[in-house]
Amino acid sequence: MQSRQKVPIGRPRGFDADEALEQAVLVFWAQGYEGASLDDLTGAMGITRTSMYRAFGNKEDLFRKALERYTEGPAAYFARALGQSTAREVATTFLGGAVRSTTRPNCPAGCLGVQGSLAAGESGRQARDTLAAWREEGTSHLRDRFQRAVDEGDLPADAEPGLLARYLMTVANGIAVQAAGGTARDELQLVADMALRSWPPGTS
Repeated sequence: MQSRQKVPIGRPRGFDADEALEQAVLVFWAQGYEGASLDDLTGAMGITRTSMYRAFGNKEDLFRKALERYTEGPAAYFARALGQSTAREVATTFLGGAVRSTTRPNCPAGCLGVQGSLAAGESGRQARDTLAAWREEGTSHLRDRFQRAVDEGDLPADAEPGLLARYLMTVANGIAVQAAGGTARDELQLVADMALRSWPPGTS
């Protein structure tokens, strides 16, 4: 008696999920959460709505996955900045990365995490809250890193880690807004350099 081989149930996905997600990132980055229609998304991703729902969930689910991919890709400079050996190097790497990321060739200008959903209607409030939490988490990581710098003597004892973190995040977000408005990379780097001139001196 011949044994029957098990046949996988359901049709194969038939598309590259990673590439589809990359395209979704670009659409959300360029158009924002509410500005990106399902037709815009599925058209760029090269899939049907049914395939999108099966692979990624609804639009909000897709947006969260796109933000994760953006964090691992264009915004990966943030993790690199946190790993620098001094607080000044953290700040320099962070702002320099913000300038380069928001002015990348062949990518939308600005930052998905900033302009993806600032002002939002009812349908976009969850995305707005997701991005607000994403930015606040970044500020918290910077604060913790600068607190470590104070504890290790890299920053003066009277430095304020929370204020330094908020300052850097505010400058970086402003760079993103200016980039989205068409300001050139060289000019934005000058802004970053000017902001760093007020950085507290190291103690070593």
